[in-house]
Amino acid sequence: MASGRVSKVKGKVVDIPTPPTIGTATAGPASISIAFTAPTQGGPIRSYIAKSSPSDITVTGSTSPINVVGLAGETYYTISVAGVNERGTGEYSSASASTLTQAPAARGLFGGGGDDVISERNIIDYITITTTGNATDFGDLTIARRNFGGCASSTRGIMSGGYAGAAVNTIDYVTIASAGNATDFGDLTLSRTNMATFNSSTRGVFAVGQNPEYDTIDYITIATTGNATDFGDANAAKYTNCGFSSPTRGVWAVGVQSAAITNTISYVTIATPGNGTNFGNATVARYTSSGCSNDTRGLISSGEAAGGPSNVIDYVTIATTGNATDFGDASGVQNGTAGCSSATRGVFAGGYTINVIEYVTIATTGNATDFGDLTEDRYSLAGFSNTNGGTQ
Repeated sequence: MASGRVSKVKGKVVDIPTPPTIGTATAGPASISIAFTAPTQGGPIRSYIAKSSPSDITVTGSTSPINVVGLAGETYYTISVAGVNERGTGEYSSASASTLTQAPAARGLFGGGGDDVISERNIIDYITITTTGNATDFGDLTIARRNFGGCASSTRGIMSGGYAGAAVNTIDYVTIASAGNATDFGDLTLSRTNMATFNSSTRGVFAVGQNPEYDTIDYITIATTGNATDFGDANAAKYTNCGFSSPTRGVWAVGVQSAAITNTISYVTIATPGNGTNFGNATVARYTSSGCSNDTRGLISSGEAAGGPSNVIDYVTIATTGNATDFGDASGVQNGTAGCSSATRGVFAGGYTINVIEYVTIATTGNATDFGDLTEDRYSLAGFSNTNGGTQ
């Protein structure tokens, strides 16, 4: 008994569990399913803990196999397993064979927004971008709000700022692969609405915004939590919800500048803090537009133009600069939509008093096609995905 490893349970001596025997690791989309054999000593076992290396991501299960989710896609991991009994957590098993995860399933999320009944909503919906159909409930925001932005890595989605009776500086996050409520991440450098948001695989950036018009750009490291840091200044103060990126360059487009609707497009290099640079002009000046991209092409969809709602979709080649080119049309005249994307498909959702979701094939041009419906009508919502142009 002197070792400290044993105790009496119902008159029997119980040790902490010996290591399980590790079995086969099977790769899934940004996940690994690990099989194992129960420990030979230390029962009864209450649960098992599977842990990844690198990243030390842990998942608890009651039996073999355990599916370890929240891993990065197309990345090598090993998995170890430990048993847990009344005494505590036992020693971890030897590591599994190094296993390459599959690319994550292309999941798009749409958070918050407003409607005609409740001004601000806390709803988060999700879709599988490769498969048409209606959205499914994912969870709730930390606070109900609208007119805010979203960006993401391959595993984590970020929602920032917005209007909740007044402009807020809230940043919250979700794990994209696992439905559930958002968690507090930190704060923006300034409370503001109507920001353009974009990302690389590791960094989220929040550009410009309204309260009234800002040239602020700040950033976060997506895998951590904490307050945003100053990145630089935009080349002009304005507000817009339309942002998108390649893995290296972030772009924001159209909006309201000096109280006038504008068609300007600007960019930064995401890895290097600094000020914004002029990119070119959209085909139509408008605001409350949405954006999405693959790793080479960015889309600007719909919005409110001087003559009323617009259904125009433009595109740019992100690596170059220059004016946008006509891509096609959204299914109706819309404003207040949100966008997300995979490597091949761009999706736009919501709008004033509608729940429509529609999509385009990014590499071609043409009009949008019906995808399905959001769980509720709403506008000025945030959109993001784990397969956006910045993560590719």
